[in-house]
Order: sequence, then C-alpha cells, then structure tokens
Amino acid sequence: MELTQEKVLELLKRNKKGLFFKQISKSFNLEKKEEKQLKKILKKLQKNKTVVYSKGLYKLKPQLQEEKNLIKGKVEAHESGFGFLIREDGEPDLFIPPIEMDYLFDGDIVLAEEKIYKGKKEAKIVKVLERRVKTAVGKLKKEKNRYFVHLLDFVIPHKIYINKKEAKKYPLDNYVVVEITQYPARKVEAKGRIIKDLGNVKNTQTVAEIVARKYDLPLTHSEEAIKEAESLPSTVKITKNRKDLTKQICFTIDPESARDHDDAVAIEKEGENYRLYVHIADVSYYVKEGSAIDREAFQRGNTYYLPERALHMLPERLASNLCSLRPFERKYAFTCEMLINKKGEVIDYKIYESVIESKAKLTYDQALAIILGEPEHVKAFPDLVEPLKHMEELAKILMKAKEERGSIDFDMPESQILFDEKGDPYDVVPYERHLAHRIIEEFMIIANETVARHMEKLNLPFIYRVHEKPKIEKVNAFVDIMAGLGYKVEYPKGEVEPKFIQKLIEMAVGTPEESLVRFLALRTMKQAKYSPYNIGHFGLASECYTHFTSPIRRYADVWVHRLLKKAIKKKFTKKDLEELPKKLEIIAQQCSQAERVADDAERDALDILKLRILKEKIGEKFEGIITGVMPFGLFVEIERYIIEGLIPISDLPEKMKYDEKNHQMIGEKMRFRLGDKVKVKIVKVDEDSKKIDLKFVSKEE
Repeated sequence: MELTQEKVLELLKRNKKGLFFKQISKSFNLEKKEEKQLKKILKKLQKNKTVVYSKGLYKLKPQLQEEKNLIKGKVEAHESGFGFLIREDGEPDLFIPPIEMDYLFDGDIVLAEEKIYKGKKEAKIVKVLERRVKTAVGKLKKEKNRYFVHLLDFVIPHKIYINKKEAKKYPLDNYVVVEITQYPARKVEAKGRIIKDLGNVKNTQTVAEIVARKYDLPLTHSEEAIKEAESLPSTVKITKNRKDLTKQICFTIDPESARDHDDAVAIEKEGENYRLYVHIADVSYYVKEGSAIDREAFQRGNTYYLPERALHMLPERLASNLCSLRPFERKYAFTCEMLINKKGEVIDYKIYESVIESKAKLTYDQALAIILGEPEHVKAFPDLVEPLKHMEELAKILMKAKEERGSIDFDMPESQILFDEKGDPYDVVPYERHLAHRIIEEFMIIANETVARHMEKLNLPFIYRVHEKPKIEKVNAFVDIMAGLGYKVEYPKGEVEPKFIQKLIEMAVGTPEESLVRFLALRTMKQAKYSPYNIGHFGLASECYTHFTSPIRRYADVWVHRLLKKAIKKKFTKKDLEELPKKLEIIAQQCSQAERVADDAERDALDILKLRILKEKIGEKFEGIITGVMPFGLFVEIERYIIEGLIPISDLPEKMKYDEKNHQMIGEKMRFRLGDKVKVKIVKVDEDSKKIDLKFVSKEE
C-alpha cells in the first residue's frame, strides 16, 4: 500500500487547518529518501489546484473541503451487474446502476453524487479515487481475433484486453497474472499486459495468486526490510530491566502447523487463587518505529494466511525465528502476570519485560490429551500435567465469569482443507475447537483486558479494540427471524445489552438451526475495530479491551507494546500527549482496514478450494440447511463443507409463493422456511463464477 495522492488528500481533509511538510511525513512514517515521493505528490496536487500552500502549511482548496456535497464511499459489486456505494459517513448505502458498474471494480474508492431516478436514490460516480485492483489473475481468451484476459473471482466479470503480439506467447485458456495498464472508463476499454503464466490447472499456488492479486496483498518483503532483519542480533541477554523467568515452566499451545509462536503461558496455584503468566513475544524490542520493517508492517497491517502459504507481516527471520517463542531457546518477552481469584477477578497484576525459555511446544490436541490423562502424552510431558490441570480449572472459572456478564459466544462452525503431498486440496473436514483452544482463548482475553484497563486508568494515548452496540433496527430484524423460526421471543426494551443477544443464541443451542442462528446473530453485530477512543467491547461485554497478545502477526499489537513500555518507564512527553492521538487514529484505521482485507481474502481462498473439491462431488447428495429465501430460489448451506449453493425456484417440487416477511416459500403441499433441513444434490459447480447449483431431493419434517 504505497503512498498515493488519495491518502495525502484524506489526511489533509481530516486536518482542515493544514499541515507542515514534516507533519505529513511523520503521519505516514516516511524515511528521508521516501520524502521525495511525498514532495512530488504535493507538487502535483498544487499544480492541479487541489491543494494550496501558504505560510508553510499544505491545505485543501476551500471548495474541496466542502467537496460540493460529494459522497465518498466504497463500491460493493453485485453479481447481477449492479452495485452499492457503501458510504464512508455511515449513511444508508446508495444503489449504483449497471451502466456505472461497467468501469468499476469491487472495492474501488469513489466520489459520487446522490441522484433521484424514478423516485429512488442512486449514486452517480464523479471520480474514482483509488483502484482496488492493480494486478489480477484470469484466463487468456480469444474472441473475434482479439485477445483478452477474463478476470477470475470477480463479482462482476471484467475483460482486460491484451496486445495480440504479446498474447500469442501464451496458450489460450491458461491462467495468467495481468497488470492493468489502462482502467475502464466511459467509452474506454481496460488494457493490460501479462506478467506471469500460471499454467492451465487451478492448483493451490494459482489460488494463492488469484487471491493475493485480487486483494493487492504484498507477496514479498523489500530488500531493505530483509537486510534490516538479517542484521538484528540473535543473542538474548538478561539485563537489570528484564525479569529472568528462564527457569519457569512455561510453554506454547498452538495449531500443528504454527511457526510463529506469539504467546507462552505459565501458572501457579496460590491457595484458592491462580497466578497466571501470559508471556508475549517482545516484537517491539526488534522492530523500531520508523524502520523499514516497521513501515512495511504498518502497510501490511497483519499476516495474511492463504492456502499452504502465509504472507507474514514481518520478515521470516523475525516471524519464525528471533521473535517466535520456540522451545528451549531464550527469548525476549513482554509479560502480563495476573493473580486471579475463584470468581475470575484480577485482584493484582504486573506488566513487565522479561526473558523466558519455553519448555515445550504443544499442539492443541496434545494439550487436551494431557488434560484427559492419556498415558502416552502424560509420560512424554510429566512436568506439564499439573500446570495444565490448573489451567483447565482457571479457564472454566473465566468462562463462567464471562458468561455471567453476558459475553456473546458466537462459536461458528469452522472447516479446514486437507492437502495432499503436492499441496493440492482433496477434502474439507470440520475444524474442531475444544477445551485446549478455550484455555488459550480465555487467557489471552483476560491479559488483553488487564492491559487495556491499566492504560485507561493512566489516561494515556492507547489503541483499544472496540465493538459498538448493534443498531436497534438490526436487532429487531433478528428477533423477527427468531419468531419466524418458532421461538417465543420479546423485543429489547431500551438499550440492547450483550446478554439479550446471548439469550437468543442459547434458545437455539442443540437445535438443527443452531449454526444459522449464530450466523444471524453475528450478522446483526457491527464489526469490531481499533480505535484510540475506548467505547468498550459489546461482544465480549467488556468495558475495556485491546489486542496485546499477537504482535508477530498484528501491527496494532506492536503499538500496544510500544505504548505500554512508554507508560511503564514513565516516558510519555507533553509532545506525545499532543501528537499521539492523531497518529494512533491513522494506525488504528489502517489496522482495521487491513483486518477486513485479511478476513475477506482468507474466506475467498477457502471458498475457491472448496469449489474445486466439490467439482468432484457432482451428482452426490448432501445434508443442508436453508440459509436464505429469495424470490428466485433457496440458498442452502451444505453442512459438510460449510458452503452455500442455490436451488432455483424452478427446480422446487411444486409452484411456490414467496413470503418475504416470514422468510419462506409456500406451496400447496410444502413449505420451505429459513433454517429448514433439506437434502440436496450437487448439479453444477462453476469455479470461475464461484457458484454451486443444487437440486432439491427431500425435506426433513
């Protein structure tokens, strides 16, 4: 995510009085040599009269401050050819007609005017501020002696025309990476050049490329960042500023494939209380503010996990070596030590820098086996039996305390892809979350809360993890659906509390529609995000929360560590108190945005691979649940694979009437409701359009 005109304009828009050159540079964490690019951008903006320069300050031209009532937002494409403008100001979305969508990509940032057409509001695009897609993967095609790349995995298909001479170098129907050199506009077609041939098979590598290019993910680290990482010392010294905990029995619990171990845990029983140690990799010791590694980490925002490939936020040497809390290696850590009583309350705590040495690298399954007393694992890890028993006890206390305050447990079913020796997918299996997962989850949550409370008490600049209350309209719509599913429910009276949502979910526990209800509850929520302003975390029913526990893979956590250290060492200056809030706002916004991209990219990659696996299952029958009722048919989630397909209304066993209010289709003999269990047959799988056509087989009464 390079420095662009749009990002500079966005910064100046937020600072209406103007900014000095150094202030702009600092806001983007620029190094001396990168300031040349900033100077070029500012010069260009002055030349086109977008920005004015006066008395050392750069500011937006007055009429641009008002933006002539233009609306800024993000384009969300719909497969039917139209789109929506997701407004930045939070106002209701605006419809974008197909004629406007012809030259837009899903995710583009635009300025638009609000127009009334046939009595309805819609968006007329005035200017594209930022293109989401720069390179993409598609299939090379030929039509009427013209060559083009048909982009894959795009909601609305786009054609990128290629020079004939260049296109002839590659076989037709091969998957290729194309760089867009000319974007589509009114009466202007998109053009590009092929930069990579991926062959004619959609394998795991191709899928990773498709998703990385679609979301503009960074595939490599810069030479400067890699050199910087290589020059960092590997020696770990115990100094007077760090607590020596190398003799302590602490260990990591992670997925089997994990290489970046962010956290290690240790526990001691003290009467009825528990002393819990949460040790977190001290990334901020190595990654200094303004360094090449830091600038790249800011742009990435987090690690992106694609099939069989992780695009690390930090260079490999840091992510998997220097920072990773590997067993029997001394490592720098940042420790949150908490004394917790039998009610799950933190009655005392300390936060300090330390040196630790993990005594074991456990997988979640190994940890569970030790807790359950399986002889083979108990024999292999005798020193961990007692600590894990205490951890089980404490985790259950913390779970109960969280439940009592109304914390919402969405606990959505997850799946994982199984790969063969070549790295290609061959099956999808449920990803089981058990007690060992909950132990680590609870310990990370309590550490995050403790750190956040500490900083809030000091009233110092900080980055919080916040989750706003849901809109009452969305909650009422959720209650409507629950009533339609046959539950006796009441509408919220006054302010919505987390307990209200949790009780609705509890009603469905153990029923066929449980996973649907959890999904609908999640859809009712606003998205959690990072912010320098604490408003609490609705989903966790927590007054104060942050992300402290994953600095190897989340940039927000790196800054949480920096600010904590500054507070502990009493190094906050008057200048920090004045300037940091504005800076933290930019960092929080970037991290929140990067998190959304990561979620979308990872979900996309999983879906593409699932489709590839399901292509081999055409003709087979599966159990499913109706997750959507539309005028044109029923969306059914195939439970075995956690992926949706469509039964067209024409394929239903009798003539149906659509009942929008009650989310159902009604016929003379049959009725299909949201949440109904059905058996379906897979008829067609289109990998390129990401669609599954299903045929109705039978309904569970």
